Amino acid sequence: MKKHFGRALFTTVLAALSLGVLFAQDMVGTWQGTLKAPNGKELKMVSKISRAATEKLAATFYSIDQGGQAIPAGAVTQQGAALKIDIPAIGGSYEARLSGDGNTLTGTFNQGAPLPLVLVRATPETAWTIPEPLPPPKVMAADVDPAFEVATIKPANPDRPGQSILVDRAGMFTTTNTSLKDLMIFAYGVHPGQIQGLPSWAESDKYDIVGKPDHEGMGNDTQIRSMMKKLLAERFNLALHRENKELSAFTLNIGKTGPKLTVNESGGNLPGFGGRGPGSIGVRNSTMEQFAGFLQARIVDRPVVDKTGLKGKYDFTLTWRPDQLGPTPANAPPPPADLESRPDIFTAMQEQLGLRFQAEKTGVEVLVVDKASKPDDN
Repeated sequence: MKKHFGRALFTTVLAALSLGVLFAQDMVGTWQGTLKAPNGKELKMVSKISRAATEKLAATFYSIDQGGQAIPAGAVTQQGAALKIDIPAIGGSYEARLSGDGNTLTGTFNQGAPLPLVLVRATPETAWTIPEPLPPPKVMAADVDPAFEVATIKPANPDRPGQSILVDRAGMFTTTNTSLKDLMIFAYGVHPGQIQGLPSWAESDKYDIVGKPDHEGMGNDTQIRSMMKKLLAERFNLALHRENKELSAFTLNIGKTGPKLTVNESGGNLPGFGGRGPGSIGVRNSTMEQFAGFLQARIVDRPVVDKTGLKGKYDFTLTWRPDQLGPTPANAPPPPADLESRPDIFTAMQEQLGLRFQAEKTGVEVLVVDKASKPDDN
């Protein structure tokens, strides 16, 4: 009897220990901690991890000091005490390890540069208040053909680095450090090699533009490009004609494994493309056609044609080894440590996105500039 009782007690102790280990490795809950950004600013971060009916983990991030908008995560994987969360909406990720008591995640938040982030399990009493999300922006009526009611064009500050083309929640349009050629690439959705006949100043002279549409709300991609085409004709006196030529190009196709993309269901009008350091981009709310346009405008040396047939909008991150880094700006952070071990862009497309990216010759439209002049300062 003693021997049998001893075995039963030993089995019970093992079961209790096993339950303790399982409890300690349970990631479900609310986690919070402070992230120190490269500019020195501290950001309160919250991650809510849940378990879906399929038993798969899901997560949502919140940056309280940046408005607290919910940022849905992509894949959430757990192997024992190790946790990895992909956040394609912002081109980021979080990798951490759970402490033995199950109350602390110690890891790294990566959005182009790795930053330490420790998250502590919150209780109802200690949980930070997440701000109410902003209401969705007002959308411009889809059946209007807008123009800029007022637009200012000024020479850019030559000492200011970077370049941007942005539309805010109210529909205001702004650019910084953009040349006429940059604006044509944006307005017409073409590769630089598809523009011919531009004067030299159209690439060297940079401008800052602020434009107010003549209709309320945030326009869609087609409406914003249409406004820019009208501005170029009116303020830069741009006139052009189109020709079709056979050029070397890249095509986007669905790969053998099928697409590996996170569907964006936000209903937002515009895509977002953010650089995450050399050879890394975060893409949000983008169609494949818009992604192809971004690639040909910013990443590759020839036009890109979308042949995937995909009609949705997606979030994803693409990380690859660039062929050339180019000159390093002053005060720029060092290149990522894993740069040389990354795959080339063709392999990265297949492995990370499930897309086949290949070179071929195809008929491409070319814009031939007949006339252009510098805008007056205003």
